Amino acid sequence: MTTTVFVSGATGFIAQHIVKSLLLKSYNVVGSVRSVSKGEHLKSLFNSSQFTFEVVEDVQKAGAFDDALKKHPEVTVFLHTASPFHYNATNVEEELLKPAVNGTKNALAAIKNFAPQVKRVVVTSSYAAVSTASKETDPNHTNNEDTWNETTWEESKTNNRLGYRGSKTFAEKAAWDFVKDEKPNFTINYVNPSFVFGPQAYDSELKESLNTSSEILNGFLKLTPELPVPEVVGGYVDVRDVAKAHLVAFEKDIANERLLMNAGRFCGQDILDIINKDVKSLQGKVPVGEPGKGKEINGKMCKIVNDKTKAILGFPLIDLETTVVDSLTQILNKPRL
Repeated sequence: MTTTVFVSGATGFIAQHIVKSLLLKSYNVVGSVRSVSKGEHLKSLFNSSQFTFEVVEDVQKAGAFDDALKKHPEVTVFLHTASPFHYNATNVEEELLKPAVNGTKNALAAIKNFAPQVKRVVVTSSYAAVSTASKETDPNHTNNEDTWNETTWEESKTNNRLGYRGSKTFAEKAAWDFVKDEKPNFTINYVNPSFVFGPQAYDSELKESLNTSSEILNGFLKLTPELPVPEVVGGYVDVRDVAKAHLVAFEKDIANERLLMNAGRFCGQDILDIINKDVKSLQGKVPVGEPGKGKEINGKMCKIVNDKTKAILGFPLIDLETTVVDSLTQILNKPRL
């Protein structure tokens, strides 16, 4: 019998890759979307009779997922990817923190109350739930699968960036607390990616402005040679690996694991070095900076150690050069809508 997987927030950048991967492996997929028009758009994209959708207009409303799960007693796996990710909130608590936490609680409560047949749940979390912002620039500090962001709820309310980090942290903690307090008959694993690069699942999903992580790379296309090197730094992982990790997280017999998805560190200089070497159409159109200086810049950041995750995954992670070139090639080759 074919397994049916529920994917919340199915229109998202990562979620589209997850659904695509699931369909390629012949899973049946039910995706939640915010409107019928978004659902129909996904149906045309995936072009598969094994994909259906349910409308969940607002994940943070109590009972948001109840009806969707009642309609689909065949669902045995739930992947919760729906969560706000942007830096444009005017009220951090109401627009980022509460929606993320309540959305997670609502999904888990609906599974416990209306889908007892669901045995495996995966929550899309983030490296932001692992890393404390103030420790990122400490080269003596190490983050791994057991590390937590120490920012408080009150601190998270002070600005959008801390708010995003807080939203991921407290949403993930809500899931851990749910398992501890409610003792449901399902297990949860967590996927914690750093900056997620890589192409959109479908060329048609390219827009003038992309999702937050992809927009970092998109921003390099808007540079001119005389501009300074962008100061962006962080860990990175390719979206195709993040999607595969979600499948590993429910296919393998593991529970209460965090898959820290990070393939390495990058900075603006690293990306420019790749562009100037590999993207012929941009040579001479973007800054050169100081080629090779990325190693020094990245060396001033904290260490990210995810050996445990790599052992669980069992596949090598896509390198920075590949993810940057694949991302930019898609953007450059496709007229944006």
